[in-house]
Amino acid sequence: MGIWATAPSRVASTEGDVNGDGVVSVADINAIIDLMIDGQYAQSADVNGDQEISIADINLVISIILQDDVSTNKVVGGDLSMLTTYEAHQRLAQSRYAIGSAHYYDVNGQVIDDVITFVKQQGWNAARVRLFVNPENASAEDVGEGVIQNLDTVVGLGQRIKQAGMRLMLDFHYSDTWADPAQQYTPAAWATLDDEALAQQVYDYTRSCLETLVAAGATPDYIQTGNEISYGMLWGPVGTASSALKRCYSGSNDNWERLATLLSAAIRACREVCPRAQIILHNERVAKPSVLLNFYNQMSNYSVDYDIIGLSYYPYYHGSLSTLATAINGLQQRYADKHIMIVETGYSYHYALGDLDYSSTWPLTSAGQQAYVSDLITTLKQYDAVDGLFWWFPEANEYGFSGSNWNTLHVTTSWYNAGLWNHETGKALPALYDLKSFLE
Repeated sequence: MGIWATAPSRVASTEGDVNGDGVVSVADINAIIDLMIDGQYAQSADVNGDQEISIADINLVISIILQDDVSTNKVVGGDLSMLTTYEAHQRLAQSRYAIGSAHYYDVNGQVIDDVITFVKQQGWNAARVRLFVNPENASAEDVGEGVIQNLDTVVGLGQRIKQAGMRLMLDFHYSDTWADPAQQYTPAAWATLDDEALAQQVYDYTRSCLETLVAAGATPDYIQTGNEISYGMLWGPVGTASSALKRCYSGSNDNWERLATLLSAAIRACREVCPRAQIILHNERVAKPSVLLNFYNQMSNYSVDYDIIGLSYYPYYHGSLSTLATAINGLQQRYADKHIMIVETGYSYHYALGDLDYSSTWPLTSAGQQAYVSDLITTLKQYDAVDGLFWWFPEANEYGFSGSNWNTLHVTTSWYNAGLWNHETGKALPALYDLKSFLE
């Protein structure tokens, strides 16, 4: 359902104000409906800039009304990128093997019909989803760890998140596989591009993805232009001589300008298509505060346009909460104009993870995980600049997929034991319910 016409590609800062009264309200939704009924076109009603007036424009106005200004208010939630895969495998288990009537349960063993609705009821107001360029090019090992999210996956999950009235964080991995400090490999389809052409490709790809999401009613509220880009991104194709030649390091200016050019291309697309979205630059060097600060200093030196400092913090990789506090202190003092979010965190409820052992501080139990959440939130609340907290992979839950049907039904190759559901019972863990205290 839509009325096609020639129109500008984007509505400006009056996004959602269809009737021109200076506010975005139900009256603007009614104005869109009237135009659709009458078969007329108005530029102000083409809220998502896709050159038609349709239900997608209504959905975007509803989102604007519900979420107001994304640059204010705290958000808490998790990265739910694998949720649809777990749900699909559960449907397979029921149809093919008649295993169980549910997969996810609350802490009391009651069936959860929809995880997104459930976490919203527990006080979460945001969710994060990652996006790979062509995940079909990823290795079998990486696929087994969760590298499967293409644009279709993100559109479907993003729609559900927005329809639940939650904010959506889109995490661009500008790669076919995991992008992190140890690997930031250029997608295979972009492998032959020089740096100038690569920047153009980043712009075109980012813009195209965002236009698709906006048209589907899944407009991101926060956009990460790269994942854990501590030492740059798009280094070169996997296994090539150039794969390690374009990294950024503290104390060296090599490749910083290149990274800034790539980021600026991505951010320009974000500002054009999603002008209300907040841009996040994601770093994980919490354990090395000087390296962390140098990264954002370099971004400032090259005038990279962004809104939020995004950090990963896992105690078993990055150290104690005092280490995290030192990192945040330095950033808050130097960049008082920026918001700070913990866009990834986690702690195991069973079995050790990572390189550092904090089991004497937080035992590897559900109670220990819950204590970690409490202590983390207490630390974060000391800082006015910190207004976001996201748990990584909370939906990990292989309950019902073990035994003789493991090879057919399992989602990941091995269990990730820092999720917020118990693999052995399918029940939500207490930490899930406590995350909302970050908003209080």
